[in-house]
Amino acid sequence: MEPLDVELSEGELELPNDPMQVLMGPAHPAMHGTVRVVLELSGESIRKADVQIGYLHRGFEKMCERGTWTQCFPYVDRLNYASPLLNNVGFALAVEKMLGVTVPERCQHYRVALGELARICDHFVCSGAMAMELGAFTPFLYFVKARELIWDIFEEETGARVTHSFGRVGGMASPPTPAFKEMVRSSLPAALALLADGEKLLMKNRIFLDRLENVGVMSKETAVSLGWTGVVLRSTGVPYDVRKVHPYMTYDRYDFEVPVGTRGDNYDRFMCRAEEIRQSVRIIEQALAMMPDEGPMNVDDPRIVLPQKDEVYSTIEGTIQHFKIVMEGIKIPAGECYSYTEAGNGELGFYIVSDGSGTPYRVRIRPPCFASTQGLERMIVGAMVPDIVPTFGSINMIGGECDH
Repeated sequence: MEPLDVELSEGELELPNDPMQVLMGPAHPAMHGTVRVVLELSGESIRKADVQIGYLHRGFEKMCERGTWTQCFPYVDRLNYASPLLNNVGFALAVEKMLGVTVPERCQHYRVALGELARICDHFVCSGAMAMELGAFTPFLYFVKARELIWDIFEEETGARVTHSFGRVGGMASPPTPAFKEMVRSSLPAALALLADGEKLLMKNRIFLDRLENVGVMSKETAVSLGWTGVVLRSTGVPYDVRKVHPYMTYDRYDFEVPVGTRGDNYDRFMCRAEEIRQSVRIIEQALAMMPDEGPMNVDDPRIVLPQKDEVYSTIEGTIQHFKIVMEGIKIPAGECYSYTEAGNGELGFYIVSDGSGTPYRVRIRPPCFASTQGLERMIVGAMVPDIVPTFGSINMIGGECDH
């Protein structure tokens, strides 16, 4: 009898088993942006993971260095396109730091209200998408409906639903509409009700909980060493929030909490985002109560802020002022600075250099999800292939921000 026949007769034939290499992405439904993960598998278990970014080819920083300071706002809109107004405010604050100016109090409260509305949108999109990728389609629809309520407010205020280009150096493009406060106060309870409906469907769903609890765990020590910020860091138990630790604008005047987790897993990241939505609502309510109904929105400096249209059309001074700002750009004093704010994914930093002209000499960004993405490998090695989907969704990687 041949040796092979003997093995077959005695039992199952065991063939050599080499590790399998699988390419996940960059064109994959669960990859939030053009990202590729090169996986080395032993069965369904992940032995190695090489997370590769850079497929988007944004060129954000060089684009900013080819226009005026004001012309950068459409570019920063498209960094994190889930919460573009937070990027608008962050860049405006960086340039204003170089100028040494502070916008009026009414503008600061307005920026805070719009920024926190954008943060709510960001968290709804992230949590809803993660739930949908695990098969929970109805909560995704609830969360997207809540986002649409806020997008109605953005459309009324800025004229655009998604990318607004509404920020300006020294203020905002226009003051609040007469119905702004009423729209926000009527929409936020409906958004919170939709959040509660989604949680009712998810928080007692055994499939959803099994896919999140103790999956994608990250220790606080490793998170800090990787430069994590935002929800992903706070989920590990580190209560770092730029709005609390280094307050800017009027955040030191608001009463709000910083939600933190304990295990740093997918469940903690989901719950931290849900609670941050509620805390953002608290901040918005206080900002609306403190925001004056009348008063200046922009700084009173003709070298920085465009004149009113009727002045441009009827006075030579207004025409010259408009022409110089639009054609030459705002003259920023020569120097450099680093300014940082709490964006949807964490600490969003802008390092800008001016040579005294109306065009940025250098613009560099510190995108929060760039650091978060580099921790993905440590969270998924040793786990199963399906665990990649909720883990990658929970860190909220935004391609435009990561591939800056």
